[in-house]
Amino acid sequence: MNLSVSSSPHIRDSRSTQNIMLDVLIALVPALIASVFIFGYRSLIITAVTVSAALVFEFISAKVRKTPLYLNNLSAVVTGVLIAFNMPASIPLWIPVLGALIAIIVIKEMFGGIGNNFANPAIAARIILLLSFPEQMSEFSVKPAFAAIGSSSSGDLVSSATPMALNAAGKSIPSTMKLFLGQHAGVIGEVCAAALLLGFVYLLVRGVIKAWIPVTFVGTVALMALITGNDPVVSMLTGGLMLGAIFMATDYVTSPQTTTGKIIFGVGCGLITGLIRFYGALPEGVSYAILLMNLFTPTIDRYTMTKPVGGVKHA
Repeated sequence: MNLSVSSSPHIRDSRSTQNIMLDVLIALVPALIASVFIFGYRSLIITAVTVSAALVFEFISAKVRKTPLYLNNLSAVVTGVLIAFNMPASIPLWIPVLGALIAIIVIKEMFGGIGNNFANPAIAARIILLLSFPEQMSEFSVKPAFAAIGSSSSGDLVSSATPMALNAAGKSIPSTMKLFLGQHAGVIGEVCAAALLLGFVYLLVRGVIKAWIPVTFVGTVALMALITGNDPVVSMLTGGLMLGAIFMATDYVTSPQTTTGKIIFGVGCGLITGLIRFYGALPEGVSYAILLMNLFTPTIDRYTMTKPVGGVKHA
């Protein structure tokens, strides 16, 4: 009888990409429901259109590249939802469709498909859209009941400033409770911290993610806010911090594998976000922080991965 010796992992379970992506979609449902309450049914339309576009581009890529079609693993659906969640409610529908094209074809498929992308596809798509269409990506609208004072009306939705923009201008911002419940302008998936935290708890209970990256990411931003004389609670509840920390910074492919690596990654994301928010010209830095740390992930893994017992030491 031959004895085969190999390095870990030796434990297998029934989890698959489809199982994991389904859990992520379930965790995103509270934020989607909240978006309908805050922005109306247009948030559903944006999400449906973007998800459909992501699936179509995934299908086209598989046919052109003559690779197996993996639409049932739901990764394209998750990417489509996250792109939609990074859009303002008033966005022209062709822009999130373009975002789906960038995320699926350019960021994911051109680098070898799922598991080979160098950055989170939704994050990269959002940054490219922000740089390409800054006006459309910065026109925030919300239902009249949740708009800031002095906002202008345009039908069912009202153009309004985000809490971060109000704070930067020295104007009064919504109460902490309103910030927590998302009763203010912003992109459709980021505003309701309560809904995002519900999703976070679900992912932790299901074992889909660990708390290291979200906690260190958000905690670092809060600490920097305290040091710089800003309100840490407002810093945690505004902008895309919760959405980015919970659902995009924790991407399996583009985040470190070890606990030490995850802590370094989260702190790095928090530091970059804080520097951009409190010292930079941009109002928000979450997307840029995650993208930059995605690029450092291979290096972080290289220096934090443990050596398997009995492994060969290379020169």
